[in-house]
Amino acid sequence: MPPATRRDTAHAMTQTADDTRPVDSWTVAGRTFTSRLIVGTGKYKDFAQNAAAVEASGAQIVTVAVRRVNISDPSQPVLMDYIDPKKITYLPNTAGCFTADDAIRTLRLAREAGGWDLVKLEVLGEARTLYPDMRETLKACQVLADEGFKPMVYCVDDPIAARQLEEAGAVAIMPLGAPIGSGLGIQNRVTIRLIVEGAKVPVLVDAGVGTASEAAVAMELGCDGVLMNTAIAEAKDPVRMARAMKHAVIAGREAYLAGRMMTRKYADPSSPLAGLI
Repeated sequence: MPPATRRDTAHAMTQTADDTRPVDSWTVAGRTFTSRLIVGTGKYKDFAQNAAAVEASGAQIVTVAVRRVNISDPSQPVLMDYIDPKKITYLPNTAGCFTADDAIRTLRLAREAGGWDLVKLEVLGEARTLYPDMRETLKACQVLADEGFKPMVYCVDDPIAARQLEEAGAVAIMPLGAPIGSGLGIQNRVTIRLIVEGAKVPVLVDAGVGTASEAAVAMELGCDGVLMNTAIAEAKDPVRMARAMKHAVIAGREAYLAGRMMTRKYADPSSPLAGLI
């Protein structure tokens, strides 16, 4: 696997005060983040557990399902009481939408309620697989981009679809690794890698990651980040799993930047066999 490509050179790099190594960061729609892990806000037993997991993960972005979570009624318990939107970027999403019109309407409401323009678009094709309907997704992406939204878009792991989304105004491409909530890990590394190589915007694996090693794989493929919800929320210890995911994403990114060794058919000794006593 090759080391950093042209896409990596565009990421902001700053020096820390006590370390000579640059801080690795990434930028989407003009906003720069140092954490490459995005976490969801569904399936936790309560908001307090969700907040603890977010803190342990080091995530700077959380996704919020606009149709399912109270984000605007102060008379009821709200997520903002536990996860401060002044410290953590909220990424409203269209989970549960099955048409472009529903997704567009949902995000218009989100912008009205909270002023959000950086959003996550997903338009599902059916309830059984939760695979994206790419025709409706492209339609919604175009409309939202024309209205000034900055859509990060959930999509199939198809490099052609990824290119079409980018042309339609997507600010980030978010191919699935496996079906939402399945925990199966990345099923097709080849297509994810092709998407990464062809994209001019950030690429983040969205859906299917089940454990830390799978998050590391996504980063080793050159992805800019990973989004997950169920893998953390349904772990026996969500906070500990969130911490594991944080380290996995960092490790995978470091391995990608380092450039892995070439694979070989036969053994190659670490110590020379010539000149032995």
